[in-house]
Amino acid sequence: MSDYHDILRQYWGYSSFRPLQEDIVESAGSGTDTLALMPTGGGKSITFQVPALAKEGICLVITPLIALMKDQVENLKSRKIKAMAIHSGMTRDEISIALDNCIFGGYKFLYLSPERLLTPLFRVRVQQMNVNLIAVDEAHCISQWGYDFRPSYLQIASLRELLPEVPVLALTATATPRVAKDIMDRLEFRDGKVLKKSYERKNLVYVVRNTEDKQRELLNIAEKIKGTGVVYVRNRRKTRELADLLAGHGHSASNYHAGLKFDTRMQRQEDWQKGKTRIMVSTNAFGMGIDKPDVRFVVHMDLPDSPEAYFQEAGRAGRDEKKAYAILLFSGADEKQVERRIEVNFPSFSVIREIYNALFNYLQIPVGAGKGASCDFIMGEFLSRYKFNALTVTSALAILSREGYFEITEEINNPSRIHFTVGRDDLYKFQVKNPKFDNFIKLILRSYTGLFSQYVAFDEYTLSKRAGMSGEEVYQYLVKLSGMKVINYIPKKQNPVVTLLEERLDEKNIHISAERYKFRKERYLERIGELLAYAGTDRKCRSQFLLAYFGELSSRRCGQCDVCIGKKDTQPSTVELEEAAEKIRLALEREPGDLSTIAAGTQLDPDLVAYAMQHLQEEGKIRRRKDLLFEISEE
Repeated sequence: MSDYHDILRQYWGYSSFRPLQEDIVESAGSGTDTLALMPTGGGKSITFQVPALAKEGICLVITPLIALMKDQVENLKSRKIKAMAIHSGMTRDEISIALDNCIFGGYKFLYLSPERLLTPLFRVRVQQMNVNLIAVDEAHCISQWGYDFRPSYLQIASLRELLPEVPVLALTATATPRVAKDIMDRLEFRDGKVLKKSYERKNLVYVVRNTEDKQRELLNIAEKIKGTGVVYVRNRRKTRELADLLAGHGHSASNYHAGLKFDTRMQRQEDWQKGKTRIMVSTNAFGMGIDKPDVRFVVHMDLPDSPEAYFQEAGRAGRDEKKAYAILLFSGADEKQVERRIEVNFPSFSVIREIYNALFNYLQIPVGAGKGASCDFIMGEFLSRYKFNALTVTSALAILSREGYFEITEEINNPSRIHFTVGRDDLYKFQVKNPKFDNFIKLILRSYTGLFSQYVAFDEYTLSKRAGMSGEEVYQYLVKLSGMKVINYIPKKQNPVVTLLEERLDEKNIHISAERYKFRKERYLERIGELLAYAGTDRKCRSQFLLAYFGELSSRRCGQCDVCIGKKDTQPSTVELEEAAEKIRLALEREPGDLSTIAAGTQLDPDLVAYAMQHLQEEGKIRRRKDLLFEISEE
């Protein structure tokens, strides 16, 4: 382990690992397939970066979040660690050069989005790499039982055929026991190990406020709790309305959603992170990858879609381990809104097919074409042209994506890139023959390095200032040099990207699995039902409720949530407990299960199931297996 500590100290300046980090590093470094379950903000990236640096070769990091991918690459580069990212916003030529550099250039990390795994280009080149570890971030995306299933993640297991000796480290911040088992099965773990850090956040106070006047309650919270906050809502219009409401009452507030221009979003995010803005009112588009430690409160004005989503968003509060609040505002109207939400989240098959056709018309791709293409997709423009409801479109695209027709990335901020396609000798000859380009080419070569071996990001405005030219003149020079095959020039763009995994089909051949549709709908109903139970209970400690959902049945009352402070009687009667225990025992004799499946199968209250299972565990009558499911104890 001394090597690992030396690496930690050399590159990150830390003298010791956080709890569980060291165990994960040691497990992955020893070549053991490992599933690491760590809360958001727990330092997951170090657990694969350190063991990969300790070995010869390159680590493949698979993640669906391009913004996080690019941030991590820049972070590693700032530590003098060679890292590369490949994603849907890149051209084939860029990807080809990047892969060559990973084979021959001494790179230690290759970040890539899961849809890249299917491409013949990648599959040929990866076998030429000396891969020392495969890290799978957001690993819950591989499970159909998970809340954010992505079909492209199912392709990760095919890497094991190409790289049979390479260990896998799967990481996620939110996984129920059933999802954890599914992750290991799907990734074909060989005698794998599960390492889990408790999801308990002792400094985080969970509160549910039953109120019919949510705006008044929000103003009270903003007044009473000092410090930075995040307020989550479910639609864009409300972000603006609530930010204006807060500002009108003297609180520094701004709003954020995916429909804002990229530069606007980045500026508002920066202002909030630096403390210029105190409260951010946002859709769930805000927060992923943002690690602001001093957030004192997170308020949900509406129910999220699952306990996983709620836990992750609420968990953005109090990462400095000082006291913080996670507050859910709940009213009688919320249950009716959930019913309407189900209709929006699961549109009819005819509507889904209509949106499929509209998408390909928007992309101008005919029937029988398009497989493998990556196209810009601007949601606002699409909605304006075809007059669909935004939430219906989002849901339909998610369903079609799960059917494997395409992948849609988040908005990508891709800067301009340049690469010299001629060697130095040929470039010199070109400069001699074309003196009007000579000074401009020399300026580029003085300003940036690596131009002959890879695509290099640059800024036209900065170049224009150095050259004493207008931005338009610089652009024209770059276009002309590109046309003369001296450089490849890719102008910047800031759009989401659709990657087409299959050719466009005519309407009668668009297949949507009724079985999968039903399965996803049932799972959605289960998860939203759990969240309604969380909001509605006045018996069970909020922290215990959430921890039990994630399989931690032995946790103690937090003593600080609204239920605990209200001193409600959370203990069931002896008769209730015995009857529940007997039903659970009979259910587990049939097959192993977790809390949610047993509660559904026995039709018992999840609170009561959690208590009864904890009681049975303490008596040694049931036990938790390595895959985190419970079974009858044979002892």
